[in-house]
Amino acid sequence: MLNYTHHTAPTQFIDAGAVRFAYRRFGKTGTVPLVFNMHFTGTMDHWDPAVTDGIAKFREVILFDNAGISSSSGEVPTSIEGMAADATQFIKALNVSEIDLLGFSLGGLVAQEVALAEPSLVRRLILVGTGPRSGEGMQSLTPEAQAIFGATYEEADHLWLKVFFTPSEASQAAGLEYLRRFRLRTEGRDPEVGEKVAQAQIEALGKWGALKDHPFEYLRSIKQPTLIINGDNDVIIYSINSKILEQHIPNAQLSLYPDASHGSQYQYPNRFVDDAIAFLS
Repeated sequence: MLNYTHHTAPTQFIDAGAVRFAYRRFGKTGTVPLVFNMHFTGTMDHWDPAVTDGIAKFREVILFDNAGISSSSGEVPTSIEGMAADATQFIKALNVSEIDLLGFSLGGLVAQEVALAEPSLVRRLILVGTGPRSGEGMQSLTPEAQAIFGATYEEADHLWLKVFFTPSEASQAAGLEYLRRFRLRTEGRDPEVGEKVAQAQIEALGKWGALKDHPFEYLRSIKQPTLIINGDNDVIIYSINSKILEQHIPNAQLSLYPDASHGSQYQYPNRFVDDAIAFLS
């Protein structure tokens, strides 16, 4: 696996239950694998190579498409709990005894549920640009997110400049660099997902974000050391939700990156890799 990178790692498949999961493994063998859980409508190819290859110098990296996403078979569940059950099934099929878990945005909701359900499997947890059940502005897509996803763009990839980056000149410049890296893998790319996936994920997000009594109590049951990272101006999942996570997860630490929105780890990939590796070590 040391010979593979984000751009060259082959897509492999493993059957778990009724689902054939697509995944890629690369990085430093003999280490606790870091399993990446992807954002809304994202595939394995939406990860930033600067992040995945940076972490792969120190740790084994596992990317995967959850059930019903892109190259994986099955249907996308309409609940976060269902997505977490599928992710757990995939991880156990790999026959690994222990993992670290990274979840970005919607993937962070899934990662929380996996950590709760499988405390002996998940060693450490990294939550990026995500939030708790019934979080602030999480009952539906935020007004800013609705405007961003509902707009049209001259180039389809420019959607991500609005989703992940602030309007500042520096942030947009970082966004263009991310888009350049994002498209460097040209062979064996994952197919983009369709409207059916988006609809199922939106339904799941709505159930997760619905207002409940004492919604944050469950966070006290996440015992794993947890690193929480976000931009200081996230308009997709408001930054205050990262603070709520930090306040209620017993062993959590929070870092907010400046002049950054939902994709803070893509705006500051070197800083993110340094922070992640220091925490995982």
